[in-house]
Amino acid sequence: MASFSFGSGNVAKLLRIPLYAVGRIGALLVPRGSSWVFGCGAGIGDGALALWRVADAEGHRSTWLARDDRDLADARALGIRTVRRDGLRGWWATARAGVVVVTHGLGDANRYATSGAFIAQLWHGIPLKRIGLDSPMTTQVPAIPGAVLLRRLLAVLYRRAAQGIRVLPAASHRSRGRLESAFGLGDGRVVVTGEPRVDVLSSGTAQERRSAATALLTRTGPIPAATRAVLYAPTWRDGAEDPAVPSAQDWVRIIALLEEHDAILFVRSHPLGAGAYAPPWSSGRVRMLGSDLLLDVMPALPRIDVLITDYSSMAYDVGLLAMPVLYLAPDAEEYARTRGFYGRYEDVAGTDFARDWGRVAADLDAVLGDARVFEERSRRSATLSGTMHAHRDGGNTRRVYQAIRARGIPAPKGAG
Repeated sequence: MASFSFGSGNVAKLLRIPLYAVGRIGALLVPRGSSWVFGCGAGIGDGALALWRVADAEGHRSTWLARDDRDLADARALGIRTVRRDGLRGWWATARAGVVVVTHGLGDANRYATSGAFIAQLWHGIPLKRIGLDSPMTTQVPAIPGAVLLRRLLAVLYRRAAQGIRVLPAASHRSRGRLESAFGLGDGRVVVTGEPRVDVLSSGTAQERRSAATALLTRTGPIPAATRAVLYAPTWRDGAEDPAVPSAQDWVRIIALLEEHDAILFVRSHPLGAGAYAPPWSSGRVRMLGSDLLLDVMPALPRIDVLITDYSSMAYDVGLLAMPVLYLAPDAEEYARTRGFYGRYEDVAGTDFARDWGRVAADLDAVLGDARVFEERSRRSATLSGTMHAHRDGGNTRRVYQAIRARGIPAPKGAG
């Protein structure tokens, strides 16, 4: 079963309203200093880690707000000062911070102490599916008496919380418009700097990126240099199961195809998603690559040859590597009706996207077996990325840092 849905999460938020009120009063009474705090809903990684490295190198006193024991261990292994997000120390660190950096929501930090802070919301991908105020899922509540009023209250609270955001980086002007709409922001707070999370796909040489990515993927076992790597990365369906989980018959065809082309399929299910993705028998050709093994998949992408996804923003990102993308979306019409897309899904996936594993296996066979098909899919991916990524020089994180500084955040003491 899924570990989270908007409905259950929103009910919890409503029940915490008194705590928010108390925390807000406390945060307003505590003077903010010059320190920075960082939090990330996916763990120690993503754009937050990239920005932490720049802020640390510049001399800012920075603290990571750890969600759990794993975050504590991962942060300490990287030499990052850390405290528990939830609890008095996390509240105090957040309340005293001059800058609060998050990637998913204010709950990445201590949610009761963000009032009055300079909030940098890095987000975690170019929106393809509608998010925030643009999506009906954001204010979803269970079907109970008064649900309509509760949804309206949640929309007001969401909009009010978003007004605390001072900087939100966008990958391009096209992406900026989506983010401004989703968060209800204006006044130049959404800035086209590029996303820090994808700098790893543009920094260094291609060989350096591939070597580093190979080292990460070998956590699943050895990967011969000549073996192709395919990544299946379905997105989150707001608590529902993925309708594209392969059947036993699908697995027979998939594994035979992988054997024929000497390929490995890595399955990266969403941390909040649901579905039994493993084949019914052991196969070294299919390997799980969940967040328990690799928190941040972005640095591993340079070793992937083909991506299979549905609605993930990763489809925009891998174009920076000119990686072929195959789309598998059996519920595209239903998803468009209940969640919605920015534009039409066909504008991204084309009209030839697969609706079942039989079709996507045939597409994968063609991509792996025919160099001309591989090149055509690569060009298609790079073209899509070119419309959504304005920067591809590895300098996104630095531009975000400069945007924060330009909005009145001082240099650390002693910086020259």
